[in-house]
Amino acid sequence: MSAEENMALARRFMEARVVKRDLDAVDEMLAPDFVNQNKLVPGQEPDREGYMRGISEYHAALSPGRLIIEDQVAGGDKVVTRFIVHATHDRGDLMGVAPTGRNLTNRAIVIHRIVEGKIAEEWGMGTIGATLRKQRLEQEIRERERVEQELRVARSIQQASLPKEVPELEGWQISPFYRPAREVGGDFYDIFELEDGRLGLVVGDATGKGVPAALVMASARSMLRAVAQAPAYSPGDVLSRVNDSLAIDIPPNMFVTCFYAILDPKSGHLRYANAGHDLPYLWHGGGAEELKARGMPLGLMPGMSYEEKEVTIELGDSVLFYSDGLVEAHEPKGEMFGFPRLRGLVAEHGEDGSLGNSLLEELYSFVGDGWEQEDDITILTLKRSASLS
Repeated sequence: MSAEENMALARRFMEARVVKRDLDAVDEMLAPDFVNQNKLVPGQEPDREGYMRGISEYHAALSPGRLIIEDQVAGGDKVVTRFIVHATHDRGDLMGVAPTGRNLTNRAIVIHRIVEGKIAEEWGMGTIGATLRKQRLEQEIRERERVEQELRVARSIQQASLPKEVPELEGWQISPFYRPAREVGGDFYDIFELEDGRLGLVVGDATGKGVPAALVMASARSMLRAVAQAPAYSPGDVLSRVNDSLAIDIPPNMFVTCFYAILDPKSGHLRYANAGHDLPYLWHGGGAEELKARGMPLGLMPGMSYEEKEVTIELGDSVLFYSDGLVEAHEPKGEMFGFPRLRGLVAEHGEDGSLGNSLLEELYSFVGDGWEQEDDITILTLKRSASLS
């Protein structure tokens, strides 16, 4: 074939591909052993089938375009074409970029090798790849900003749901600490007054991190606070009723661990129930005792009952409530902070008036500088410091 015939074939080929979108015509003009030498997208093969699939993906993403051939030269069996394509990206994803409705301009040069009247090989380079990468970056930035805004809102909601003030009780010291691993987390605690001067104490943990855990946490906390106001309900009753409500609405594969106790400040009597949460420690006389009670986490299945226990907090005693982010923290070599270490530290520092601060100092010393917090951490300490007048 002459140079003019080769250039005409290259023109028809590009018009069929870009303007007419005639895949049958494109396929007819390709040689049986056609090789695509262009920079391929991940997963695309350089053969005819991969080439045709790539064209179909462009057609699925872009409206029919306008082709402007600016120049063509031919030499031997090769044709070089310089062209511009204008098309609107309004149909589907393209190279990881969602449809924008914008006009895409691709300024490109393509080389076709022609053998016996068929397109045997193609090389090319154009501006569309850089344009799409820029748009993808813009979309990622907007998405990140949207997520960050949502997280800020979720964090403000979560912070608003935590107790604004710690009740002041004569003879008692209550000290909370809360630090999420991300902008928002699944840990929660609550301290609220009940009838007859009693006090409700809650520490819980919704599985997972981030916004989903925060939403489940907020729901569980609101339910528990509402149910707990019924004067006839014991800690086990409250957990049972909250569990039944959560089991209906909670997302699959999520649950909430929760320790709920009712304190009588006058007598020091503490009645409690546990929905699968880490066991609190009672410091008394130099030792640390676990406050045990059996119960499944909230939200797994309805109809659960929760064992109740009671203990009297004597003058000078302390109680530590906490979440698993404390015991499951790891130091650089992979060693876990762990329950034995925590129990030993409670025994050592339980008499102090600042047990929570002592534990945090030990934790930060253990994990070292540059520690990346793995999970939310909640610490709530209760100390009976003096007799009532």
